[in-house]
Amino acid sequence: MAEMSSPSKLQRQIGLGSAVSINMLSMIGVGPFITLPLVVMAMGGPQAILGWVLGAVIAICDGLVWAELGAAMPEAGGSYAFLREIYGRDGAGKLVSFLYIWQLGFTAPLSIASGCIGLAQYAAYLWPGLNKPWHVAGHSVALTSMIAAGSCVFAVVLLYRNLSAVTRIAWAITGGVLLAIGMTIFAGASHFHPGYLKLPAGAFAATPAFLKGLGAATLLATYDYWGYYAVCFLGGEVRRPEKTIPRAILLSIGVVAALYLCMNVSVLGVIPLQELMHSGSVKFAVVATLMDRTFGATAAKVLSLLVMWTAFASVFSLLLAYSRAPYAAAVDGNYFGAFARLHRKHGFPTVSLLALGAVATLFCFFDLSSVIAALVAIRILLQYMLQQVGVIMLRAQRPEMPRPFRIWLYPLPPLLALTGFVFIVFSRPHASRELLFAVVVAVAGTLLYLVRALRRREWPFRPSRSEMA
Repeated sequence: MAEMSSPSKLQRQIGLGSAVSINMLSMIGVGPFITLPLVVMAMGGPQAILGWVLGAVIAICDGLVWAELGAAMPEAGGSYAFLREIYGRDGAGKLVSFLYIWQLGFTAPLSIASGCIGLAQYAAYLWPGLNKPWHVAGHSVALTSMIAAGSCVFAVVLLYRNLSAVTRIAWAITGGVLLAIGMTIFAGASHFHPGYLKLPAGAFAATPAFLKGLGAATLLATYDYWGYYAVCFLGGEVRRPEKTIPRAILLSIGVVAALYLCMNVSVLGVIPLQELMHSGSVKFAVVATLMDRTFGATAAKVLSLLVMWTAFASVFSLLLAYSRAPYAAAVDGNYFGAFARLHRKHGFPTVSLLALGAVATLFCFFDLSSVIAALVAIRILLQYMLQQVGVIMLRAQRPEMPRPFRIWLYPLPPLLALTGFVFIVFSRPHASRELLFAVVVAVAGTLLYLVRALRRREWPFRPSRSEMA
């Protein structure tokens, strides 16, 4: 019997339904279930919904950029491929795309770990004993951190199989995610108190405090929307990518934005504002508290289990999508060669999946608020802003490039997205601290690239083809 040959490249197996499912799983993680009280605290009242609306507008504008680039360059790695082509495959694009993969080695595990930490927080709501520390070799470790780390390891185990099996698992997980949000919306709508949504005096006064609060609220909302582009990282595995990728991005943003807004109004209409802002137990597990007050303790426990399911769903989807980016860079010769390995039988990137899973497991022992702030600042500066500028550059430099999908109302969406990202980064308290994180990551990655490029005689130590022409 002949030995089965190993796959040499990724196979196109993802249709529109699976693409939307993967995007939505990446978007609807534990984020909205744990950040909702934080958004309200940042704005000081029901006007916090403005942060969610602004986050949705930024997501749509940025999503149109991803849609154009993803349809034009449907390759594994998403942003890696986009930045490489925009800034020059044989020139500065090598550095920019390398920096993207380098920062992804930090931000992807941070994103994954945030879902694991949120899962563990809701586990502690069900089993309060998990809040007790575990003493190991003279050190105190929170049991919730162990739960978070264990959930990350379990996600790696589930993803260590062929893509067809993974997409079937994704469909099953999606059902639980939608049920969790549906229960939250129904509980709020059936016990709604309109008076709880009364706005305080001067709620929208354009003061410095209001703008800082709006910046903090929009940062959290933006974090909760992220994931609409997950299908772009799987571009090399998508069927009819020129149509599937744009449709999946825009459909997932529209559905999730509607769900988020309904969920927020439902919570604000049941839990009084002062309690939402100042009660530690409510902030800890807000939707469980909502369900407890509307349908009782048993329903609250069921919903908490579904929130844990939802958190795990985002971890699963993010690991799946992000594992393709280091693989794509390594195949391209622009990252460490070990990441180019595919599983001999099932054809998925083994080293990339295991490496990201290992780093995310370590990040599960960090504080959640610090994880989110560092994640958002680094990614905006070293990925999203480069893409907004880049899509405009690409239009100017390569007008002849086939673009199956073109940004609506161009160039307004990339300009609006860029403005929104600048506002998020610079309007927040402690913005300089997060900027410092991004600068450190960028400088370290640049130095690593330059040392590697010098040894390999690559750009800038060798002229690019365009410079030699």
